[in-house]
Amino acid sequence: MGSFFDWRLVIEYFPKVLNALPVTLAIVGVATVVGLFLGVIIAFIRIEKVIVLSQISAVFVSFIRGTPILVQMFIVYYGLPQILILIGIDANQWDKIYYLYAAYGLNTGAFLSETVRAAILSVPESQSEAALACGLSKGQMYFKIIFPQAIRVGLPNFGTTVISLLQDTSLAFTIGVIDVVGKARAIGSVTFHTIEAYVDAAIIFVILSFILEKLFSLLEQRMDFAARAAVPLKKNLERKKVFLKLSKRVGVGWKKI
Repeated sequence: MGSFFDWRLVIEYFPKVLNALPVTLAIVGVATVVGLFLGVIIAFIRIEKVIVLSQISAVFVSFIRGTPILVQMFIVYYGLPQILILIGIDANQWDKIYYLYAAYGLNTGAFLSETVRAAILSVPESQSEAALACGLSKGQMYFKIIFPQAIRVGLPNFGTTVISLLQDTSLAFTIGVIDVVGKARAIGSVTFHTIEAYVDAAIIFVILSFILEKLFSLLEQRMDFAARAAVPLKKNLERKKVFLKLSKRVGVGWKKI
């Protein structure tokens, strides 16, 4: 058993595998930002049923959700330079990580667009109608009325998507980017102790997933607390309004509740 698996090598290889963590975190961070931005735009286009763009967005989302991320990575890696060369841009010398940013950003954007769209549509339509009736513009309606409520609804799915994105970065090594899994694979190919290096990668992914899960859980709790705190305040205001009406009818002076 000692020749097959050695815990001492797990400890020895861990700092080396950990050195590649910034690459993994960079992919997750950039893809999340790009995906969220793209997802909001696509969701808005589909909700507002923008001519032509709505159909194109639906096809894009269906394609991304229906194909493996590995296939999307290869399409971007081999196809993007061919497209850019048509407009005079030579992308053959670009760092490979930029192709990962593009591939993971597009993938995350497609999935987040459905999360954002579902969250926005979960807000009762009567609220948007009331906002427009009060003289708010569509932009003000979305930012002041719709988005604050949609964020609370969509946060759990957003957290799940980010954690899934973290797991998907394990495929980055397939185009030559040395992330956590790529580093583990490189160590294993040199030392012939592959299992120990992959155990280190697994430990890192478990810890990161746990941290992300707890972080999103705390965010959900804070937002739920804010929502619960607003309910008694709303009820108290309603009680005061009712009391004020009754006091005017019977001639009773205003008093605080």
